[in-house]
Amino acid sequence: MAASISPSDKAGRLRNVRAPTGASLALGYPLAVPFALIEITPPSGIELGPLTLGFYGIGYVVAVAVMLLVSRSEARRKGLDAALVTNAIVVVAIFALVGARLYHVIGEWSTYADDPLRVILPPYAGLGLYGGIIGATVGIWVFLRGKSIPLGRALDVVVPGTLLAQGIARWGNFFNQELYGPPTELPFGITIECAHRIASYPCSTYPFETTGFHPLFFYESVLTISGGIIALVLARRFADRLRDGDLASFWMIWYGGVRLVLELFRDGWNWTIFGIPTAMLIGALLIAVGSATIWWRHGPRRGAAAQRG
Repeated sequence: MAASISPSDKAGRLRNVRAPTGASLALGYPLAVPFALIEITPPSGIELGPLTLGFYGIGYVVAVAVMLLVSRSEARRKGLDAALVTNAIVVVAIFALVGARLYHVIGEWSTYADDPLRVILPPYAGLGLYGGIIGATVGIWVFLRGKSIPLGRALDVVVPGTLLAQGIARWGNFFNQELYGPPTELPFGITIECAHRIASYPCSTYPFETTGFHPLFFYESVLTISGGIIALVLARRFADRLRDGDLASFWMIWYGGVRLVLELFRDGWNWTIFGIPTAMLIGALLIAVGSATIWWRHGPRRGAAAQRG
């Protein structure tokens, strides 16, 4: 729990705070929060003798395991060989990692411009989810070459498990104290150590002991896991009405919407286009493409063609 602070100390701190900038100001968040509502300093990993297993990496391992289990189940339900999911994992993982790394490096190029070799040399800290998804899609397409399985059907197999995996993996951001929003007085605001703050929220203005932040990682985790559950329900209850690629379109609309909304809470974006965060532009594009592809598959012309057939 947060340390108790006298009323005079609170008043003194609030008199000296600096006005917020960016998203904080636009959304009307307070100058400072008088109570740290959830004061947690998460451990970075598990110590096993000389080795440390990072919770960030553990989270990704659990996420991939869940994705594989759910995707194998979906493959069997669609009459496909579940072993294909396992066989594809190496190819897809390589493309996903390359895509995720490229997305991160492009967005953070100023960090690598003076020493480009850091892009390919360990440690490989920094991955972008959108890049990983694009890379994984390319990897699935490469794996399917020579196989009589439509890309849309294969993507539908992995969408529910992917959404669940995204929600699980986001907890890695909690252990790394990443992906948080502006200060909040809500009861689930979390403390962020000074070393992990972005420039907009220094401890001199927002004291560690008294400031809670929006846990954006938690919001995204809940929303993407909910999306995975909805995708599973859709796949089972409306299997006779869905067409190949419909769940992939659902992913575009659902996750694009999640990121579009949550990016409004962030500040200090590294990659923008005409001043607009790239993640927001991609989210809006995904919603548009997902909606258009569903309309294309289920629109009036398609329905008339199905009736004539």
